[in-house]
Amino acid sequence: MGNELDFYGHIRTPDVRLLYDMKEVLYDREWLAQAENMELYYMYRDLYRSVPDHETIKEHDLRYDITVIPPKMLGREYIKTAGHYHPFVPGTSLSYTEVYQVLEGKATYLLQKKEGEMITDVIVYNADKGDCVLIPPGYGHITINATGETLKMANWVARAFSSVYEPIKDMSGAAYYLLVDGFVTNPDYSSVPPIRSMETRNYPELGLLSGRDMYELVNDIGKLGFLTRPQDYTDIFEKAVV
Repeated sequence: MGNELDFYGHIRTPDVRLLYDMKEVLYDREWLAQAENMELYYMYRDLYRSVPDHETIKEHDLRYDITVIPPKMLGREYIKTAGHYHPFVPGTSLSYTEVYQVLEGKATYLLQKKEGEMITDVIVYNADKGDCVLIPPGYGHITINATGETLKMANWVARAFSSVYEPIKDMSGAAYYLLVDGFVTNPDYSSVPPIRSMETRNYPELGLLSGRDMYELVNDIGKLGFLTRPQDYTDIFEKAVV
């Protein structure tokens, strides 16, 4: 089988996202009507370097994943992930969070905040190799590979929940599509705010520094508490979006 990932000697096979799995969220319907089903990107979940690492990760209710997105055009649209939101942390009014790091290539991360039926904020990060991007509570997100290179990225996330795909799927995608000519609004949304382009940043208090492999936080795993207890880190999340 192809597309195996060697992670510290552990050979892992991926979950594969196919074109028809996400046909509802694509922009170019004319192209889609003639396209054959194909593999789009590859997800390697619950990775670990050693058995003790894995035990530590599970004890803290976390998961470390890698996603690989080869370069491809979906008609006039750049290849992207399906996009999802996170459910609420039980007993709180905040959703779970996530953090990404680009391992190879470059990524465009689009984050959108949903309040009621309205999208109240849209943020775009263009991240280079080594950069980290924090997903605050309340934001859905997609990742776009708008380059001719393969994108390989890692994420840390709480293992206690499943991603919520329906809000983006029901709206035929995120608030904006990234085409070869730039971003265009998704007409299924009644109104969307303008995109705020933001620079990636470091979060030293969380152990997230550009160029430092965030997997190594397994050795200081308390720094990842924001993933399971976002209610204890509201000041950091508020600063992350201004």
